[in-house]
Amino acid sequence: MTDKIRLPDELGAQLRLRREALGLSKSELASKAGKVREVVYRLEAGEDTTVSSLLAVMAALGLSLRLENAGLPSAAEVARRFQMDDEDAPEGGSSGHDPAA
Repeated sequence: MTDKIRLPDELGAQLRLRREALGLSKSELASKAGKVREVVYRLEAGEDTTVSSLLAVMAALGLSLRLENAGLPSAAEVARRFQMDDEDAPEGGSSGHDPAA
């Protein structure tokens, strides 16, 4: 598992895939991690939880956390972000981006 994870839902998906690969139910994983089942549900859904809960679940899955520089986003990531900003702009209004800038 070497995917770059930048968003909580991406982390949740990777945790779910690992749990399923190990043949664990959410309840079994929670018990192994010393947490309640809701923690596993929240993590896999990309919802907020504590760092200690994340680390406990990762340890129970045989995973560790590694920090590295994210680097520059790809051109596709930048384009998606600007498209999201434009979609959030009010109708007929400016997105706040000056194409001449």
